[in-house]
Amino acid sequence: MIEVRNLSKYFGNRCAVNGISFTVEQSTIVGFLGPNGAGKTTTLRILTGYMPPTAGTARVAGHDVVQESLAVRSVVGYLPEAVPLYPEMRVREYLNFRGKLRGMDRPQRNAAIARVVERCWLADAIERPIGQLSRGFRQRVGLADALLHSPKVLILDEPTVGLDPTQVRETRALLRELAADHPILFSTHTLSEVEAICQRILIIHEGRIIASGTVDQLKAQVGGERRVHAELRGPQQEVAAAVQKLPDIVNVRATATGGWTRLDIAARNDTLGAISETATARGWAIRELRQETPSLEDFFVKAIIDARATDK
Repeated sequence: MIEVRNLSKYFGNRCAVNGISFTVEQSTIVGFLGPNGAGKTTTLRILTGYMPPTAGTARVAGHDVVQESLAVRSVVGYLPEAVPLYPEMRVREYLNFRGKLRGMDRPQRNAAIARVVERCWLADAIERPIGQLSRGFRQRVGLADALLHSPKVLILDEPTVGLDPTQVRETRALLRELAADHPILFSTHTLSEVEAICQRILIIHEGRIIASGTVDQLKAQVGGERRVHAELRGPQQEVAAAVQKLPDIVNVRATATGGWTRLDIAARNDTLGAISETATARGWAIRELRQETPSLEDFFVKAIIDARATDK
């Protein structure tokens, strides 16, 4: 579990992290989002013991990141944004070296290397020099290193950068599997990735947490007009006029195609039921009736714009 309370970090007069608080519960995947320079990487480095905070507290698996920094490092699996690898080492040699640094004896290292090589799909690269690997394979080596010591907590900075679509899907499946036993905090710019695997999302902007919640909770806050697309079998003018009279309809654009009327509708609320009832009552067959729901990208953009407006 990760517990952060009023955490701040200054670099001279510049505030990189500004009094943030959040928790990551056991068996939970939390996505950490924000524009470049928002404070994501600084926060992750504090949580992994790479730098101290200026103020506030953070505990990882029960250990204080300042008072028990070595203990924190022993229980965290950390994948940094730029994975620091030794290009002249072969993959097995590198993982063996990392196991030695963690105090693992030879049998422990051999068992751990076999486990992470299988989980991170590195069998074909195990004897190759790291410098000859693609960026995606190097990312997998970094993930294997993060998992080598069976950590209690995983903190990952852009874990799928450089992976091809198949590898991204496999990594998502691996993270879901790992979440059964580990709390996972990871930063990413890929919103589809967050929607696919995260139970909760944190959005940070200029060092402050400006939003948090589940994907559905955040989408529900977008507001604004909803776009509805319908195709009804009936006369164009009659269909358009009937739909325009319904409550919460802002405007309707109608086009006729072979006896069907295509409607593009702006509405203030959910109007699918009212449109369906109107069509049924008038005997108009329905070929299409769907509503465009707000996306996570819509909320993210709105949250950042609102935060910038507040800061002015």
